[in-house]
Amino acid sequence: MSVSPPETTDPFRAAKDCMAGTVGGILQVFSGQPFDTVKVRLQTMPRPAPGQPPLYQGTLDCVRQTYRAEGLAGFYKGTTTPLVGVGLCVSIQFLVLEHMKRTFAQHNAASTTPAPLSLTQLYVAGATAGVANSVVSGPVEHIRTRLQVQTGSAASTGTGGSARPFYNGPIDCVRQIYRSHGLPGLFKGQAATIVREFQGYGAYFLAYEYMIQRTMARRQVARDQIAATEVCLYGALAGYAMWGSVYPVDVIKSKLQTDSLVPHQRQYHSVLDCARKTFRSEGVAGFYKGIVPCLLRAAPANAATFIGFELAMRFLK
Repeated sequence: MSVSPPETTDPFRAAKDCMAGTVGGILQVFSGQPFDTVKVRLQTMPRPAPGQPPLYQGTLDCVRQTYRAEGLAGFYKGTTTPLVGVGLCVSIQFLVLEHMKRTFAQHNAASTTPAPLSLTQLYVAGATAGVANSVVSGPVEHIRTRLQVQTGSAASTGTGGSARPFYNGPIDCVRQIYRSHGLPGLFKGQAATIVREFQGYGAYFLAYEYMIQRTMARRQVARDQIAATEVCLYGALAGYAMWGSVYPVDVIKSKLQTDSLVPHQRQYHSVLDCARKTFRSEGVAGFYKGIVPCLLRAAPANAATFIGFELAMRFLK
């Protein structure tokens, strides 16, 4: 199946893409952060010692323990970072996606056999948007992940018996990591992030655009005439397409980003080393830890992302 090219005549289209993407990103954070916190804690919980129970017995047990120890605030740990960072990330995603779609449309129009955008072109556009996004999403998710796995209201500093969080929020986390490990420390797990973003967003935007364009062609309607409920449904399904194709990579990314920043104390030394050790100790199931909250998050978070983007674009039109 092929799809029709996007409009290329609006000189302010890039700015509108950016602003609408920011709206979608902010809605994504508020709707998805609690699920993401539970997902990351399940992904990164240590393997129990022989004869000992795991830290969390499952998704509901993680929710119960988090709420009991930290209240509702525990589910929103690290929210400041993604609120700013994810807003920027989603803005970048849509900015690059729409730019790539326009570039492909112009290329197709100039060829000897003009054709609308193909599914391959949409996949490449989405994958390119994902790679561009990884420059920001890598350090943003690294900081968020470290804050999310800080359990309890405080942690021992290891000196003097005083108790306080190891990181007193995202700014303190960035400051400590940068002071000790520089920029490479902030970009820990970046290789896994790039792989996840390339495949994940390729599948994500391909699935969404396929459903949107199919609806437009079948009903002979404009994009802004598609009902909000359908946009939400397509966004939710696109979220499942993304996570279904990259979840094991996301597990590896989370493990690398919560591993020690000190080289000789690291449990994992590379993406492949992490994959090998995870498989050796936990089998295939180890690559799917935390998938239940991830799938629960996929529908509301991605529905919110796309309805935010589409409605903002309709308003800005």
